[in-house]
Amino acid sequence: MKFYNRTKETEELRRIQSRAFESRSRMTVITGRRRIGKTSLALHATRGEQPTVYLFVSRKNEAALCEEFAGLISTALDCYVPPEIKSFRSLFQMLMELAKTRKFNLIIDEFQEFFNIAPSVFSDIQNIWDSYRNDTHVNLLLMGSVYSMMHQIFENYHEPLFGRADANIRLSGFGTETMKEIMHDFRPGYTNDELLAFYCVTGGVPKYIELLCEDTDLSIERMIDFIVRENSLFINEGRSLLIEEFGKDYGLYFSVLSCIASGINTQGAIESTLGGVTVAGHLKRLIEDYSLIKRVRPIMSKPRSQNVQYEITDNFLKFWFNYFDRNQTLVELNNFERLREIVKSDYPTFSGLALEKWFRLKMMESHEYSEIGSWWERKKGKEAYEIDIIGIKTDGKTALVAEVKRQRRNYDHKLFMEKVEYIKTALLSKFEIETRLLTLDDM
Repeated sequence: MKFYNRTKETEELRRIQSRAFESRSRMTVITGRRRIGKTSLALHATRGEQPTVYLFVSRKNEAALCEEFAGLISTALDCYVPPEIKSFRSLFQMLMELAKTRKFNLIIDEFQEFFNIAPSVFSDIQNIWDSYRNDTHVNLLLMGSVYSMMHQIFENYHEPLFGRADANIRLSGFGTETMKEIMHDFRPGYTNDELLAFYCVTGGVPKYIELLCEDTDLSIERMIDFIVRENSLFINEGRSLLIEEFGKDYGLYFSVLSCIASGINTQGAIESTLGGVTVAGHLKRLIEDYSLIKRVRPIMSKPRSQNVQYEITDNFLKFWFNYFDRNQTLVELNNFERLREIVKSDYPTFSGLALEKWFRLKMMESHEYSEIGSWWERKKGKEAYEIDIIGIKTDGKTALVAEVKRQRRNYDHKLFMEKVEYIKTALLSKFEIETRLLTLDDM
């Protein structure tokens, strides 16, 4: 599969590489969830005349890992690595000595795994880097997929590598135009419903996209058949991703995420569902330490407003909790035929929520808006007023108020205009209002 998108990231990495080779060594941190394409990006961006050393940190004894690395370094740089080197400190110092007279890229993948192998490595790298970086020419890329640990290593004031990175790149899923490009390449003449399903189940994650492109025709039915089957990679993918982040204390975090995925998305409702367990600390950590959920307030609310809902940021995790986690009994019984039936029958409802997210992403990519969000107001004894999307344009004078429906026939124009008139008075009196109905046709 060809290399898609990542144009800005590639340009930035090549700019940094050029500065490292011309001036002094540079350290770049690349983070992003597993299968987001960090390795592909790093290798793509470092192609060129200068050699690249690629080291993957697997959970091995440090001496065994260094023996493996020695062979890779020797081959990539055509140099002799003394067999008595058994620590990463010595290996890294040797590489920095080489960088006094040679220019090369050094990629260390799953860097956070040193926590489990030799935690002193972070202090060792800091000391060596501080001593050598001004007199050497190495383009150092440090990558990791466990957000909480990478965040701690490089952004915790008390950690040795705090403040050492010259750049920090965080990868997310592909955007709307790239998703369209891929669909066009692999399914010419695709329907927008197929595009939405593609976005629903992959969230733009390159590895999931690659698997579906290689093994299905990208029709809705075939994508679901491929994902929901015996021995599918996707069955345990959500659990594996999250256990990497949470470790052995994952139980309550899973329960909180499961609630949010199913639409139980306020702190009070979550605590009630879980039998009165307090989850304020877990919600805070899911946002700040793990970056798995976000707080959602009505647009233009005060920052400390208590009118808060929580939303899972990863499309695939929403899908996984909704179908694999919720129907674990069917998975254990290998009754994937029944599970496929559930997914296919529920798809129109589930994809409707993803359609809102698609349009918000599309609006964000347009750079025409200074603020994008939704709005709701609940009063006792009255039906809630909700607006799917409100976008405040960068001119500061115009606001877009939009209703999102999969099908135009489900749209109630009278009800929508009532809500628009209300929101004009309650929130947007200073703005000129544009109204739109957004459906599958507008993707």
